[in-house]
Amino acid sequence: MTLLFLQAAATDTAQKVIDTAKHIGQQLPTVPNQELHIGDMILKGGWVMLPIGILALIALVIFFERYFTIRKASKDESHLMIQVRESIHSGNLQSAIAICRNSNSPLGRMLQKGLLRIGRPIKDIEGAIENIGKLEVSKLEKNLGILGIVAGIAPMFGFLGTIFGVIKIFYSISQTDNISMGAISGGLYEKMVTSAAGLTVGIVAYVFYHVLNMMVDKVILKLETDAIEFIDLLEEPSK
Repeated sequence: MTLLFLQAAATDTAQKVIDTAKHIGQQLPTVPNQELHIGDMILKGGWVMLPIGILALIALVIFFERYFTIRKASKDESHLMIQVRESIHSGNLQSAIAICRNSNSPLGRMLQKGLLRIGRPIKDIEGAIENIGKLEVSKLEKNLGILGIVAGIAPMFGFLGTIFGVIKIFYSISQTDNISMGAISGGLYEKMVTSAAGLTVGIVAYVFYHVLNMMVDKVILKLETDAIEFIDLLEEPSK
């Protein structure tokens, strides 16, 4: 009998706790869930987002323009070497020069310069090919330095925007004596958007810069290999 009485009392107490919790929950104000939208965050970043956006646009334009240019220069030119070799072995030097001219490629221009120097010492031919190779590489590396600059200064613009934002927040606090956490955190998160944007642009530009440099290095290695093969080809008749 005592156990039944205790069980009934415990059940009644639990029900009262549940009812009290429901009553309190109904009285508490509901806080609306606010989602962060990228567009709104960008607008809240302030004027610093403008130069960061310009840097992002510059990085994208340079990357895609250089990417397709370097990719075109890195196409397989084995057929060109075969045709030049056949023309040289047959003694048709003008045909080999015309083939190189029509190829309109870095390797073709290098070989054409070497063919025009045939009859001179082999060192002169090597020097001429090397000079043309340097010019071709400088063309491939055009504007890569700008991409590196973007990777370096975009995060700086982001930090600059955040610093200006913090200065503005504390200036407002000094004027209004409002030191509430809401006033500080609300303004600070908006200003840190510039840091996030600057770091994002900087990281992407950094990756673009090194991807293009790796592509250029592959082209340089290929051009050097083909140039050595061409010099060996010119030395074959004298062996």
